[in-house]
Amino acid sequence: MARAKTAPGSRGGGTSLTTVIGLLSGFALVIAAMFWGGSPASFFDGPALLIVFGGTFAVTLASYSLTDIARATAAIGQVIIHRNHDPSRAAYRIVELAEQARNDGVLGLQDRLPKLRSEPFLMKAMAMVVDGTPGEMVERIMRREVDTNASRQQTSADVFSKAAEVSPAMGLIGTLVGLVQMLGNLNDPSTIGPAMAIALLTTFYGAVLSNMVFSPLATKLERASDGEALVHNVYLTGAASIGRQENPRRLEMLLNAMLPPTHRIQYFD
Repeated sequence: MARAKTAPGSRGGGTSLTTVIGLLSGFALVIAAMFWGGSPASFFDGPALLIVFGGTFAVTLASYSLTDIARATAAIGQVIIHRNHDPSRAAYRIVELAEQARNDGVLGLQDRLPKLRSEPFLMKAMAMVVDGTPGEMVERIMRREVDTNASRQQTSADVFSKAAEVSPAMGLIGTLVGLVQMLGNLNDPSTIGPAMAIALLTTFYGAVLSNMVFSPLATKLERASDGEALVHNVYLTGAASIGRQENPRRLEMLLNAMLPPTHRIQYFD
């Protein structure tokens, strides 16, 4: 006797508290040190900002298209205000659909399609199944969509990774510029201070941008992409199984084989 268990967790929008807390805490500590050690105004220099921020953007733009950079910028919001990709809940959901299809027939899922609007990927896959598309064809088409989405997300993560790589280099370039200016004007003491400010602050800006902004965002985006890909793979495996009219118990075993141990499900007793 099969008994459906309640799907664990929830899936929806939410704020990534670890991302927000981590970034704010890091900047708060740096700003506190700036105020503690003296005047924070001494940490702001126009030429140094121009070299690091402008140079980082220019070199990143040379490596990627404007579309890639715009998409990566938009992905920042997806990192902070994200959807919870819960593979366990996705597995429960698709097994439930498989059991309904086995009991009521594939056409019986047609009334469920409007309820899947929050999951465009799942809705598209199940619409193909309801339309009579063979399971192998469903799997092949949706697999391409998974690969396309993953490639797009990886490109956005690569943009941040490139920026994290470039910003310290621009800081080093700024340091060299400042040192050259200082050594070329040793006979004028009034130029030594501004030149040293460029030399030191460009390194500071580059290190802050790389380690406190770009690297965390790249890592977070890669993890979010992995979570989304896993959920989509669960859905496409389930949709293909329903299209082949396989036993839902077999689908449960297939899904558990691809899920991490902590996310495996027990839908049937």
